[in-house]
Amino acid sequence: MRYPFMLLFSVLVLVLTGCASAPDKRDPLEPFNRKVYSFNEHADRMVVKPVAETYTTVIPSPVRTGIHNFLGNLKEVTYFINNMLQGKVEGALISMGRFTFNSTLGLGGLIDIMTPGGFPVQPEDFGQTLGKWGVGTGPYVMLPLLGPSTVRDASGLLVDTATHINAPAREPAARYGIVGLNIVDKRVELLGASNLLDSAALDPYVFLRDAYLQKRLAEIYDGNPPVTIDPEDPFADENKTEDKPTTSEPTTSVTPMPVGS
Repeated sequence: MRYPFMLLFSVLVLVLTGCASAPDKRDPLEPFNRKVYSFNEHADRMVVKPVAETYTTVIPSPVRTGIHNFLGNLKEVTYFINNMLQGKVEGALISMGRFTFNSTLGLGGLIDIMTPGGFPVQPEDFGQTLGKWGVGTGPYVMLPLLGPSTVRDASGLLVDTATHINAPAREPAARYGIVGLNIVDKRVELLGASNLLDSAALDPYVFLRDAYLQKRLAEIYDGNPPVTIDPEDPFADENKTEDKPTTSEPTTSVTPMPVGS
């Protein structure tokens, strides 16, 4: 009976060792980030998710679609600026056209008349712009309520907030109301992802972190990221990397949630 016991013990040690995640160079703040993640998860479970579920129950679908379109239209100026800063003239023109026509013919942005017309949204943020300019990602950070980010993306978020069309609003209630609607609207989109996150991995924190970093890399390089010299180096110069062959498939990933579930 001794050898079966030793074999079972060895297998158990291997399993536990395999489940333990090694330190990740991209996440030097992991102990702190995990505490913020736990806070976000609790806030989502107690407040954000119930509000989003109630929102979908009480507000009719056509009204929710109008609100979603309106909120998206407010971001078009930010998209225009970042497309221009990245040299994407066509994307900038589409963003400006979307804002102009959706704001007028689309009744203040409640109706998206441009997407069916062949002009889909061209989302670009300042974090992506900094990445295009060669700024490294910096360490991974988990932001309270806002969710996964990096030092670069968090810095970009400050700039995007300043260029958001409702930023100059004089009434704080209007600004905070828009922010609150954005959070609820985004959480409604991710209601189905909550169960996926819980069931997809032994460690949802690691799964969310890796999905976010992969998604951002794909966004910065328009779906065709390079082969990095050291993918775990948060300060690696991404412009000094070797491009993938043109036959490679675009990188795909799971869209992370803004808060824990």
